[in-house]
Amino acid sequence: MLTAITQFFNKHIKPDQERPEDTAEHSLEIATAALLIQMMRADFQVNDEELQAIADAMSLRFNLSNQETGEILKLAEDKICKSTGYFEFTSLLNKRLTREQKIKVTEQLWEIAFSDTVLDKHEEHMVRKISHLLHLSHREFIDAKLRVKQKLSL
Repeated sequence: MLTAITQFFNKHIKPDQERPEDTAEHSLEIATAALLIQMMRADFQVNDEELQAIADAMSLRFNLSNQETGEILKLAEDKICKSTGYFEFTSLLNKRLTREQKIKVTEQLWEIAFSDTVLDKHEEHMVRKISHLLHLSHREFIDAKLRVKQKLSL
């Protein structure tokens, strides 16, 4: 795992250019990707629409190329395999994101949940749990859901 992260940094950031905020940004990318991947798996079905929605969300949110997005998703997959829950990812987001940014992550989770046009009870439970771990109110959780439903015309 550490080797994969080191290889990613060495490939995309020259050692003399690396700054602490670059490392923090990549940690945020991996944590966000991990939560989105876990959302995709919440209904025990993985489909192309969900995979594409995750790739689109990551490239748009973090301004990543397709190759960088693929590498971040692979690193996130590795991190998920070694994690014991959501707290590892949400605690990092809580430390680094503003309230508005955490709401945006919740909206991205809703987008993944709705990407196959079917909202499974496990998906809704997961968004609820993660939004709680991000210290968002129930109103913010519901408002994010309604904004995404309106955006997707559901």
